[in-house]
Amino acid sequence: MTDQTLLRSLRWTGIIEGTSYLLLLFIAMPLKYAFDQPLMVTIVGSAHGFLWIAYLAVLAYVGFRFKWSLKTLFLGGVASVLPFGPWIFDAKIMSRELQQETVKIRADS
Repeated sequence: MTDQTLLRSLRWTGIIEGTSYLLLLFIAMPLKYAFDQPLMVTIVGSAHGFLWIAYLAVLAYVGFRFKWSLKTLFLGGVASVLPFGPWIFDAKIMSRELQQETVKIRADS
């Protein structure tokens, strides 16, 4: 797998996981507690749990492959439990990785 593919996998896993978390927090939970409809929490919660584990697995794999610091991996894990966290983490990491890629390309020229 190329570096670009790994980063793209992390990005998409984060987007999907983050979206499932927002659905759980802002749609399923209000349905359960305000309208006494717990089924949505069961469905979305199960999907979110699976996606959260997948995100952490992809984060760990990409982090070790890119030799990220434990601090960066920890921040990625923290981002996974915050609303909009995966998007913020993605923006910070992707900008850093793109800068490093630009430096690498210039060095090769």
